[in-house]
Amino acid sequence: MSDLWHKAFRSGNALYLFIAINILVFIGINLLSLISVLGITAMPLSGYALSWLHLPAPVMEWVYKPWTAVTYMFTQEGLFHLLFNMLWLFWLGMIFLDFLKKRQFVFVYLAGGLVGAALFLLVYNLVPVFRAAAPGTAMIGSSASVSAIVFSAATLLPDYTIRMLFFGNVRLKYLALAFLVIDVLAIAGLNAGGSIAHIGGALFGFIYIKQLQSGHDWSRILGRSSKKRRLRVIRNEVTPQEEPLVPNQEVIDRILDKISQSGYDSLTKAEKETLFKASKQGQNEY
Repeated sequence: MSDLWHKAFRSGNALYLFIAINILVFIGINLLSLISVLGITAMPLSGYALSWLHLPAPVMEWVYKPWTAVTYMFTQEGLFHLLFNMLWLFWLGMIFLDFLKKRQFVFVYLAGGLVGAALFLLVYNLVPVFRAAAPGTAMIGSSASVSAIVFSAATLLPDYTIRMLFFGNVRLKYLALAFLVIDVLAIAGLNAGGSIAHIGGALFGFIYIKQLQSGHDWSRILGRSSKKRRLRVIRNEVTPQEEPLVPNQEVIDRILDKISQSGYDSLTKAEKETLFKASKQGQNEY
């Protein structure tokens, strides 16, 4: 437990932190449900807690609970809902953090969830067929945020390959396309609101990376870490010039563009080493 706690809350890894928050919220809700099932209280505690965490579809209800636009993206009720969301978040989040900074991961997760929430509210309050079903409808789950991470990684590295059970090697661009098709078709199903939010998160992930490649990093709104280097006095020593530990952003962008066009395997050994150094440094920067 000490190791898990350190990895989640002390390591500085945003991916582990967000997974831990989702798991802890899930455990808390189900513990409240267990208390009610055991007859300790007749009050539906889990339902009461969810009413303060889920995102209600009617705008007038949401106005009184504006924080739910954030809390819903950390709340899962079903075990498989939690499991699949966290697995996809872990797999694609690891790829995301190999090439981008943790500040960018935090921004994409939160902003993707907010865009998904905004699209959900807009559709359920403006489109007549959904507006009729808005009363009593609410949304929970991190799927919109996960979709933003998936599409960010797929847009940045479209030809990056992962191995999937039953499917073998699959490129991220085809995986993202499959996600999008499924969500579009699922709008006609029982989880229409969730599918709409997924599409919102996916759209944000795609646009964010396109803007990043154009030189506009929206995640700068979160600020930078203010780490101060310790001063050191050196006397009578000649310090040889060393190669910078991390290449400049222009070099990194050029390598990422090459990956987008020709795939990771097209990189030279020197370019792979350069990207490796940059990814390690990126994980230590906010």
